[in-house]
Parts: sequence; structure tokens; C-alpha cells
Amino acid sequence: MRIEEVLAKTILTKSNLPVSDYSANPYIGCEHACKYCYASFMRRFTNHPEEWGGFVDVKTWPELKHPEKYSGCEVFLSSVTDPYQPLESRYCRTRRLLQELQGHDVRLSIATKSDLVLRDIDLIGTFRNARVSWSINTLDEGFREEMDRAVSIERRFAAMKEFHDAGIRTTCFISPIFPGITDVAAIIGRAKNICNLVWLENLNLRGNFKGAIMSWIHERHPELEGLYHNIYTRRDLSYWYELDEQVRNFCRSNNLPYVRNDDRMSRDFDAPPVVVNYFFHEEITR
Repeated sequence: MRIEEVLAKTILTKSNLPVSDYSANPYIGCEHACKYCYASFMRRFTNHPEEWGGFVDVKTWPELKHPEKYSGCEVFLSSVTDPYQPLESRYCRTRRLLQELQGHDVRLSIATKSDLVLRDIDLIGTFRNARVSWSINTLDEGFREEMDRAVSIERRFAAMKEFHDAGIRTTCFISPIFPGITDVAAIIGRAKNICNLVWLENLNLRGNFKGAIMSWIHERHPELEGLYHNIYTRRDLSYWYELDEQVRNFCRSNNLPYVRNDDRMSRDFDAPPVVVNYFFHEEITR
């Protein structure tokens, strides 16, 4: 693993994501080395010859001069890295940013695959509108181990429960959904009593990792090769329509609200989670 410290002009940048006003990426690169990670495009901007997962740049930045200007804004950690990858235990870059933003009425949103975030649970709890999400796209540890180097699924669920028990809003981010492999209903069933929101996002095969995933399907799941070619070569969306209807029926039978492309539905903390389908984004509307 190649680790370098780099100076950044600022740590907060305007976000074009629909769920936040600003994004913060305390690191460039990620130790989790997810085979499907869309953020692997960052290699193009870093001049790193290493494979994705083989390098991490640790950012340092000038102290925020006017953190009060972010009052009322949503800050997302992080869009192209994991803010709680293992190096965070040593460098504490994410913790430093939280300390800089603390007390300024920032709406905080954190996305991770780690349980290291538990270290900062008391600090995160001081943010009035904090929410923390964990990416979980399987209950099969064998599949998980082939796809990423993050902590186990059970540790992610355990961290989610601890935050939820502490009264901090949690999200189960079922992403990316691998057609024919990810059991969406089973994951929702595991998470529904310890989260406030469920996001669903399909596997998008764009960029350099498409070939790697298609080769993995060919080797490990040849019975799914035709399905994957239909979806990712022929652009056949029927699988997502069918899964959409299956999940809708599952949610109906479990009294879970189910919506598309909009997570603004407000519910009491102890209410069942809202399930938000992001399969289609802007590709399909009805």
C-alpha cells in the first residue's frame, strides 16, 4: 500500500449530488479496493500507477476559517472514498473535519463500509441532523470477501444497530445490487428494525471495471452470463422493472413505505424505514 500526505486547498467542495450541498473527501483512494467502485476513475487525476486499492493519499488542509457559513447545509462524507477506511484510525482526518464543523448546525451525512465510525459516535451525535449509512449488498461473506476488503457484513449491521440505539438516524444502502446475486428482500429484512432509511441502487458497469466484473461473472456465475449481457450490453431494463415490482410487493406486505428517487419523506425516528428505489435515476420515469 502506497501512502502519501498531500496538501489540499480546501476540504469542502460544492456538491452536485442530490443528497448534499457540500462533499468532503479526506482521502484520495481507498483501502477497501471494491472491485465495482465507480470512484476508481480518481486514478486518472492522481498519476498513481498502482491498482485501485493500492494507494491512498491522506489530505491535509488549512483550518476552516468560517465554518458558520455551512450552517443549515448538508455535508456528505464522502463521495469518492470511505471516510472511515482503516487509515482513519491513524490519521484521524475525518475526525478533525467533524471537530471543525461541530456546533455550526451542519446537517451531516456519512457513508461508509466500516465500523470504525463507532469511535466517533459521541461526536457525531452532537450534530442535530446526522445520519450514517452502511453499504451492504449481500449477506454472503464469501461474496463480500471477493468484492471488497472492508469489514464483515455482521460488523456493519452491529455498527448500524449501535448508532440506531443511540438515537442517530441510520441508512442501509443496498448497493450495488448484483442482478441474480443480491437478495434485496433478505437485506431489508435484516435492517428494517435498526435503520430509518433504505436506499436501493443498481450495479452500474461503466469504466474500466466493467470487464473485470463481466469476467468474474463468467468464471463464478456462468449461469448469469446471459442476464448480465442483456442488462449491460443490450441495455435491457426488464430485470430492474421486475425487481422493482418484487421489492414493492415485499414492502407492501411488511408495511414499509416505498418510493422512487426521493428520500425526503419525513417520519418519526421509531417508524419503519422508508425504502427508496434509485434503480432508474433519470433513465425511466412513470
